[in-house]
Amino acid sequence: MVDLAFIKRLMVQGHYAFTEKALLEIDREQLTEELVVESILNAQFMKTKQSTSRHRNHRKERIYVIESFTYSGLLLYTKGALKKDAEGYKFYLLISSKRSV
Repeated sequence: MVDLAFIKRLMVQGHYAFTEKALLEIDREQLTEELVVESILNAQFMKTKQSTSRHRNHRKERIYVIESFTYSGLLLYTKGALKKDAEGYKFYLLISSKRSV
């Protein structure tokens, strides 16, 4: 079972990436990647759920939902998944990053 501390360690080590969708949301919301990282590092809680994407034909992946504040008090909502690269290194892939409503 993955815990929030594991995801925070990946973020601190720079083992994360943003999908094109997440980058578009960041731009639309006038945020920065740094603000998203701040929010995740400040998080106290995380929820998990199974992916509901219709584009996935095989086993549904676990999605991690984090809602937390930046250092300046801006509440952000992020969704991500754990992935491995060709060498087997794990990283956190942010699939959604936007202001929380």
